[in-house]
Amino acid sequence: MKILVISDTHIPRSAHDLPDAIYKEIENVDMIVHAGDFVEKEVYDKLKSLRELKAVCGNMDSGELGRILKNKEVFEVEKFKIGLIHGYGAPANLVETVKSEFKDADVIIFGHSHSPMNEERGGILFFNPGSPTDKIFARNNTYGILEITPKKIEGKIVKI
Repeated sequence: MKILVISDTHIPRSAHDLPDAIYKEIENVDMIVHAGDFVEKEVYDKLKSLRELKAVCGNMDSGELGRILKNKEVFEVEKFKIGLIHGYGAPANLVETVKSEFKDADVIIFGHSHSPMNEERGGILFFNPGSPTDKIFARNNTYGILEITPKKIEGKIVKI
């Protein structure tokens, strides 16, 4: 299974729409995961109409999104347990913060910092796709791809 992972899209504040590269990538994936900070519900609705969508609410999301999305989710793909959260607090402690929210996760997908991360620590893959629309805390706009087979998970950060 191939999953497109995005976060911190901040539409319409940072951009009017997602970059074309995201829509092109959607054609080649089985699922989309959004780690929060859509900002407005229209992006959520659009992504949900294109592929299966797993998503959580971020700190900048509208009240409307806050009523339909949870702050964190846990789902399984193949035999792997995936924790999904936007994140909160200081970026310096973000990995520890998101780790404390999940027990026994194989992968923790998060956003909030806008800084991409694809790093295994203590048997857990910490995966932050960065932001495809905002570079306030990063040099590049990015998104992520997770490829999951019954035996392994591989993450990749893609620069736009």
